[in-house]
Amino acid sequence: MIAVIDYGAGNLRSIVNACKYLGKRVELISNPEELGSAEKIILPGVGNFGNAMNQLNKFGRELKNKISDGVPFLGICLGIQVIFDESDEDPSANGLGILRGKCTRFPNCVKVPHIGWNSIEIIRECPILNGIESGSYVYFVHSYYVIPEDKKVVVAITRYGVEFPSIIHRDNIFAVQFHPEKSGEVGLRILKNFLDL
Repeated sequence: MIAVIDYGAGNLRSIVNACKYLGKRVELISNPEELGSAEKIILPGVGNFGNAMNQLNKFGRELKNKISDGVPFLGICLGIQVIFDESDEDPSANGLGILRGKCTRFPNCVKVPHIGWNSIEIIRECPILNGIESGSYVYFVHSYYVIPEDKKVVVAITRYGVEFPSIIHRDNIFAVQFHPEKSGEVGLRILKNFLDL
């Protein structure tokens, strides 16, 4: 079973529909106990860091246990940000702290939020990038980006005023700043690669 975590933030139908299109059985999970039978976990995200963490804190312990047990995890958009320690968007809120680092806002020299198609530059191999070429375009909607303490987790970067991590990977943890479910064939291939792990 592929668990898509539903914490009440935005429409999750697009990611659920994309998984079903790829022939996978998915379930929307709104209680941490339901993660028990998950073979893979997807954490989509839209909205504000602090509001998201208010809802996600109840998943924290169970989610960390599943990740520690080796269950493949994919964070999407805000889902890449909340797995770090903190964000300038809401300094009073603690992130899940699965990876060390923080999130910060794009500089004022660019239009914020960063919306639309932009390319990813692949800087090291990653299983969810099988068949994906460096320079491929994907769809972004975000105002903040992650700054990992361990730069080795970064597998792809994107440039928008600054250079920021667009894909990270460590062990069974994968996360993307863009929306694969809105990124055409490239996004579906990335999602399929994760689902087929």
